[in-house]
Amino acid sequence: MSEHPIPDKLYYKIGEVSELTGVEPHVLRYWESEFKELRPHRAGSKQRLYRRADVETALAIKRLLYEEGFTIAGARKLLGRRGKDEPGEEAVPEPDGLLQEIRSELEEIRKLLEK
Repeated sequence: MSEHPIPDKLYYKIGEVSELTGVEPHVLRYWESEFKELRPHRAGSKQRLYRRADVETALAIKRLLYEEGFTIAGARKLLGRRGKDEPGEEAVPEPDGLLQEIRSELEEIRKLLEK
């Protein structure tokens, strides 16, 4: 999952999260703008302070984008569904539902191309 195990602390600075996830700090900042699930706390000095849940979310985003090949929009949709499931369980889309969703999106693209 990650290159390093997540140390047990209350807050992590962006450099620590970058090292734990293997993702550059500017990418983490970009993900904050794209994923509402990734919202680090801001200290009085405006420094980002990530909680363990934020680090785990960043790792999940990285896995979805880099390993599973999701787009930003697809990863955002999947993470949004995860929050609606049981706490601590990661949502795995039903194969039939996922295929139906892909089929619908492809049909919309085909219609656009036919115009």
